[in-house]
Amino acid sequence: YLTGYDLPLDELKRFRQWGSKTPGHPEYGLVPGVETTTGPLGQGFSTAVGMAMAEAHLAARFNRPGHTVVDHFTYVLASDGDMMEGVASEAASLAGHLRLGKLICLYDSNSISLAGAASLCYTERAGARFEAYGWNVHSVADGNDVEAIDSALMAAKSDTSKPSLIIVKTIIGYGSPHKAGSCDAHGNPLGPAEVAATKENLGWPLEPPFYVPDDAMAVFRSAIDNGKASEAAWSSRFAAWAAAEPELAAEWKACHGPGLPDGWDADVPVFAAGESIATRNSAAKALGAIGARHPGVVGGSADLNPSTFTILKGMGDFESPLAPGEGSEGAVGGVWSYAGRNHHYGVREHGMAAAANGIAVHGGLRPYAATFFNFYDYLKPAVRLSALMEIPVVYIFTHDSVGVGEDGPTHQPIEQLAALRATPNIVTIRPGDANEAVEAWKVAMEREHGPTALILSRQKVPTLDRAVYAPASGLRQGAYVLRDSDGGAPEVVLIGTGTEVSLVVAAQADIEAMGVQARAVSMPSWELFAAQSEEYRNSVLPPGVPTVSIEAGSSLGWHRWVGANGAVIAVDHFGASAPYERVYQEFGLTVENVVATALGLL
Repeated sequence: YLTGYDLPLDELKRFRQWGSKTPGHPEYGLVPGVETTTGPLGQGFSTAVGMAMAEAHLAARFNRPGHTVVDHFTYVLASDGDMMEGVASEAASLAGHLRLGKLICLYDSNSISLAGAASLCYTERAGARFEAYGWNVHSVADGNDVEAIDSALMAAKSDTSKPSLIIVKTIIGYGSPHKAGSCDAHGNPLGPAEVAATKENLGWPLEPPFYVPDDAMAVFRSAIDNGKASEAAWSSRFAAWAAAEPELAAEWKACHGPGLPDGWDADVPVFAAGESIATRNSAAKALGAIGARHPGVVGGSADLNPSTFTILKGMGDFESPLAPGEGSEGAVGGVWSYAGRNHHYGVREHGMAAAANGIAVHGGLRPYAATFFNFYDYLKPAVRLSALMEIPVVYIFTHDSVGVGEDGPTHQPIEQLAALRATPNIVTIRPGDANEAVEAWKVAMEREHGPTALILSRQKVPTLDRAVYAPASGLRQGAYVLRDSDGGAPEVVLIGTGTEVSLVVAAQADIEAMGVQARAVSMPSWELFAAQSEEYRNSVLPPGVPTVSIEAGSSLGWHRWVGANGAVIAVDHFGASAPYERVYQEFGLTVENVVATALGLL
């Protein structure tokens, strides 16, 4: 409001009310000027790390001598609570390693948390911790000393070899005679009487209730003209750069859109029938082909590239040019660069997902983040914010089921599919063979208003013969008839997802050999299927026809699709450590069980 964004004063008066543009925490996309959704502690800080990564990468990619088109600092305001959250520690460690020197955090250190004095649970020296992370640390003793704050900011900006933390000591509820410096000022309104007492204590007019001095308003509103001038100057620099660097300008347009660059999917692979390949491998080939054609695709994994296969080959590693790169495979000519498109997040799953959000909201890049599916638990709060902000982060979850086998129950996801499917705005896709995995990546890239989760197998699955079975493009509808019964209307419908599609295909053949008309359905995505018309859904899953589903995960939600009288073959208990073939046998994830279950419904 003060700086002239489209937020009328009446919206401030409707703070936290139904339909207002001033919710309890800032929401991305709701109001101009809100750059990310914050509220869950640690997320804003960690998202800012991703923003700084995006700035460093785009600057390294597009700036040229005499032509600077990307050059800005990323500022984040953080609290004592943010400093305590684990995700912020992950992100701070990553930022220090990457030497993101244009990231500046102002830490509002008021020593109060929601439940009382921070000293009840928080007595560490945050500055020493951040120095150990590789940050510059500055301190301001009085948060009302704007000159000291400005001096600290100038010092932080003068050294871009490291990110900077500015610890600013403040008093929460400053000026309130009875609540200053206490947790009472943290999450509750002061109340009319205390507001009046505070205004009186500070020498502030009691009326009107929403009072802004004219001189203060004039200073804040100068941001409009300053912004116009800055944008005009940037546009002029950009035009000169584009004229001098037409190839780079074309690459910039490909990164920034709108839409996807021409030919982005021209080289995606088509897999031959009968080829047995894990969907993590086939998806990796699709990612490589798309990444080579779309210069904005960037990402990496939480220290699992050898298992998730999410390296963009030949695209270099995103590392600080100040770090020693000699002998490193991803360093070009022995020198690291922020221009590299492969991110090495280390074992920081939560920080990885939050940083990916920052990269996405910054603009100009399409980030992906990869880990084992069982570790979705570690990413969930940041993934939820991806969905809430409706931003196109692609999450790659491999090792998708009890098919992980010998690694045992700690690494075998059971409930994660149900949790993802319960989250609004996420499209979850579990492809059934190599060509479905390619289609899944296409869908993910085409989605601009929400994240996509690709659920991929460790074990190999056969590639279906699409001359016999329906085209893999049916994945776009979420579920489709792979192959219908030969002799008329189906008497039973078999649904599979992911690696269990091959079991459904084999079971259909066995059931048909017994003279029963069976339909095989692949259902890689509940969300995509639910978005189809009722007519289409009924054409795939005819009402009243006995239906069996099989999936190596929780049964929760499956009766929505098989009906109250249908049968669900699932895993509603933790896994076991053994070769995956034995695990599947013991848990009833077999062709024989599908056949017996289907016949039992007739």
